Amino acid sequence: MVTNAFINKAPAKELYRYIDGVNVDFKAFSESFYKKVCGANLQPVLDTIKLIKKAGVWIEITNLIIPTLNDNPEIIKEMCKWISNYVGKDTPLHFSRFFPDYKLRDIPPTPQKTLSKAYEIAKDIGLNYVYIGNMVSDKESTFCPRCGTLLIKRFGFQILENKLKNGKCPCGEKISGVWK
Repeated sequence: MVTNAFINKAPAKELYRYIDGVNVDFKAFSESFYKKVCGANLQPVLDTIKLIKKAGVWIEITNLIIPTLNDNPEIIKEMCKWISNYVGKDTPLHFSRFFPDYKLRDIPPTPQKTLSKAYEIAKDIGLNYVYIGNMVSDKESTFCPRCGTLLIKRFGFQILENKLKNGKCPCGEKISGVWK
């Protein structure tokens, strides 16, 4: 399931009983962004993310980085800390590149260096599975958090190589994910 995680608690609890995995389109770690751009509040989204985790559903988070709107490195750092503390360091975090469209045509595409900086911030916080999307990058593959071995080599939406055996790295480290 892909969701913006803006859902009331009671239906969310019922829904997530039937869901195996969720990718949350997390807009920004900023109440002002949610108010101005989404016409919503941040706290219900944070509550739903925690609920998804508590329900035992596999969760990944995607953050579309939009220049001037949600690309502040300090805010990205706070978001990464929150993810580490409340969802876990093994939660995959995808930073996606923005391209002008619809109501945001006056904003340029996200610079590659901004995405690389976000990636480094997340890794420095201690998140194990961080990815960059919507651009060709060497940061779309999965590496073992213990030994650093390249486990799943990706190029865009293609898997070029997969060294996992029963959800584990050749070094024996269990790699977070749903490996069925």
